[in-house]
Amino acid sequence: MRVAILGTGHMGSWIASELSKENEVAVYDTDKSKAFGVANVKVLSELSELASFQPELLINAVSLQNTVAAFESVLRYLPGSCAIADLASIKTGLPEYYKKCGRRFASVHPMFGPTFANVEKLQEENVVLIKESDPEVIEFFRKFFKKLGLNLFYYTFKEHDEMMAYSLTLPFVASMIFAACVNSKAVPGTTFKKHLAIARGLLSEDDNLLSEILFNSFSIKQIENVTSGLEFLKHVIKDRDFEEAKRFFDKLRKNVR
Repeated sequence: MRVAILGTGHMGSWIASELSKENEVAVYDTDKSKAFGVANVKVLSELSELASFQPELLINAVSLQNTVAAFESVLRYLPGSCAIADLASIKTGLPEYYKKCGRRFASVHPMFGPTFANVEKLQEENVVLIKESDPEVIEFFRKFFKKLGLNLFYYTFKEHDEMMAYSLTLPFVASMIFAACVNSKAVPGTTFKKHLAIARGLLSEDDNLLSEILFNSFSIKQIENVTSGLEFLKHVIKDRDFEEAKRFFDKLRKNVR
């Protein structure tokens, strides 16, 4: 299949490299140095070159805030039969766009970052496939991700964003609050070092990605859960209530079991 990919950041370049093993792949990025860093693909200098490449599938791997604009900028160069797809971490606005666009589409979300995940061993990583996607287009992605050993999950657009508020916003906020309280003069213990490593890894991600996750319309509910839990913990600590502390710890152990 001829596949064109917009955006060669961490995820865009990874999926381009993987797809190029069995497909003809062309990439475009406004930062040409990133595009030329992807091996075994055709690098497009201008978006208009899509017209001669004639892709059968276009994958949009730019940041969420630019996703719709990127689609709009290339549609006139695509064959009428070309399907489109996104890899966005949050799907805000995309259901409406796909409905208006009228093209066959697939929406997926690889739940791992190629920067930190072991891409040579993806059996413990997950990917979400959106149920509203065109059956033929999503089948292409299903086969691709299944061959890599990824675990597949199927959600609607709404279910996806609700789940992301839990599985992404919650740990993101926990790490950010930890980072906000870090004192460079502190003597770190083992647990502190582990949290610090997680926070550093998170904060090395692109600011747009971090913002997209936090701006999910379902994020506030998870943040309210965090603040509620902290208020309860403050109450337990102030009262030095060992019995309440034990019940709290038991609940936490049950939650993470």
